[in-house]
Amino acid sequence: MVTTSLSRLPEVMRGVVLTGHGGTDRLVYREDLALPLVNDDEVLIEVAAAGVNNTDINTRVGWYSKETATGTDAANVSAEGDSVPPDGAWSGAPLAFPLIQGADCCGRIVRVGASVAATRIGQRVLVRPMMRPPASSPLPYWTLGSECDGAFAEYVAVPSREAYRVESAWSDVELASLPCAYSTAENLLHRAAVVAGERVLVTGASGGVGSAAVQLAKRRGAEVVGVASPEKAGAVRALGAEAVIPRGDEPAVVLGPASIDVVIDVVGGPGWPPLLAVLRNGGRLATSGAIAGPVVALDLRTLYLKDLTLLGCTVQEPIVFENLIRYVERGEIEPVVSRTYPLREIVRAQEEFITKSFTGKLVLVVAPSV
Repeated sequence: MVTTSLSRLPEVMRGVVLTGHGGTDRLVYREDLALPLVNDDEVLIEVAAAGVNNTDINTRVGWYSKETATGTDAANVSAEGDSVPPDGAWSGAPLAFPLIQGADCCGRIVRVGASVAATRIGQRVLVRPMMRPPASSPLPYWTLGSECDGAFAEYVAVPSREAYRVESAWSDVELASLPCAYSTAENLLHRAAVVAGERVLVTGASGGVGSAAVQLAKRRGAEVVGVASPEKAGAVRALGAEAVIPRGDEPAVVLGPASIDVVIDVVGGPGWPPLLAVLRNGGRLATSGAIAGPVVALDLRTLYLKDLTLLGCTVQEPIVFENLIRYVERGEIEPVVSRTYPLREIVRAQEEFITKSFTGKLVLVVAPSV
């Protein structure tokens, strides 16, 4: 049994389904998708906007497979063929297709399950993308749009506890730029225990996660150095970086060896080994991405002789997303939205996303009124 809003909900909805791993031809826009069913502990959200993220594309092309050793650009090229491995989700387990992707969700609750208070109807919410899974699942978490249907549709059903009410003057589009990128960035800083006065190097500083990490590290009182292409240096400085190193330069050569307390890395690839040289003794490196390549060289002598700590950051404690909501409501961070697209133009949005020619986030507008 469910409680609904006063307005009658439709029986079908618009959305984009992923029919399997591969190229953008696997993304199919439809207007006849069934409205999601709502379990007792769930809420139904009318999606207003949904951000575009690396994880959406990585999942589509099967990049998470251990058979893939290239960066995401090369993986996108190879995905146009028929040799995409089946273990392309982050967990290594095959996904169930068709699947509605979309890890970023901003919308309003329009229906609640029997065990959820009816007072939740009408709330504007953000969905925590890394959700606590059902007790029957062997996985440590579910990602919205991976292990369950996500926000690339007019409606999505999620556990009530994962839908966080937000009171903010930000637009729906601006809020939709937050969940995946900002929670990833905040988790990296949280796990690395960044504190005021430390010097933090952020790679990929103009991207969604990188630009969020610059802001969030600055918010903690750190001195931030970004790594970005020269044409994006001004935008990265505007977010709070005190200096920007051109992508491709070795940080230890520019900044001096052992001059950084914490490295926040989302790039990986051939530029990863030099990051250890710029860390001070006892420094920390936190990583949650590898767009330049997942396989890197590591000199173990550097690791143990410098007493370094390497942190792989995926699973997030609930406090990470709770803090983000507070930062937004207190006006302590700002959205960085480069461009918006209507939902039906998801292919064009993902094609631009792959170019990395912008700063911040691309967002899909789902609700016609936004």
